Amino acid sequence: MTDAATVTEFDDAGLNVWSDDESFEVTAERIAEYAAATNDPVPAHRAGEVAPPVFAIVPVFDSMLTPVIDVAPVEIFGRVVHGEQDFRFHRPIRPGETLVSRARAIGYAGKPKGSTIAVHVESRDAAGELVNEQYLTAYFRGIDAGRTVGEQAPAHRVDDAVRSGEPVAVVDQHIDDDQTFRYAPASGDPVPLHLDEEVAKDAGLPGIIAHGLCTMAFASWAVLTETAGSDVARMRRLAVRFAGMVFPGDDLQTRIWRTGTADGVTSYAFETVRGDDVVLSDGVAEIADAASGFDTQLG
Repeated sequence: MTDAATVTEFDDAGLNVWSDDESFEVTAERIAEYAAATNDPVPAHRAGEVAPPVFAIVPVFDSMLTPVIDVAPVEIFGRVVHGEQDFRFHRPIRPGETLVSRARAIGYAGKPKGSTIAVHVESRDAAGELVNEQYLTAYFRGIDAGRTVGEQAPAHRVDDAVRSGEPVAVVDQHIDDDQTFRYAPASGDPVPLHLDEEVAKDAGLPGIIAHGLCTMAFASWAVLTETAGSDVARMRRLAVRFAGMVFPGDDLQTRIWRTGTADGVTSYAFETVRGDDVVLSDGVAEIADAASGFDTQLG
């Protein structure tokens, strides 16, 4: 254990306890607002006809952190950051439906430099059918939980050998100066680090930072447009590690590598960079070779 680490006991009783159900009514207007707030170029998303992949975070935003509070002491919440996000899509989200979501902490891992809590989230439609699942990894900087208990989020590490190869696509992207002010209401994330310059500087940051999930949404439409013909119904999985901060005005680039095909699904690795700095790492996307095959396999 390093000198900087604080040994903190996590509460095992909070594991595998589902949060209360949260209902969310999906509207075309909210989908279109989210697409516009993430500079999504896909016409069906901009029109609110079908939700972009990362929109799946919006219905679960109020419930996804509740399980973390059940496991970690509230006094260390100033050290928590969103470490990783992994979406598993059973079908796209469409306007006019009501989603019911719940979340549970499934395990934690204590390490000298920082500990993680893995949260499993699920969203179902009114008939109880699973629409998507998510794995959120909360990372507590400088906290050592002392041991590892339960399950961890599924792995999605990308080997350096993949990244050293030639990408199949490279997409240039730009974070607008007002991006965070558009993303906050569209996503339902009001955290002041993304909206208030003074609050961000008081927290030791250079200034306002972009939402990590906004950057992930940028990467998602890069992957969709380059590998899936902009058809969100073909996306099976989308996972990333949040590796660096992004600021308004940044120029980004998302690089995509094809890694293999099995059972009608093609796998890709991706990363998003700002110059030499990697801001999204260990990106994994799984794309069904055809939307009909996707629907058949899940049905």
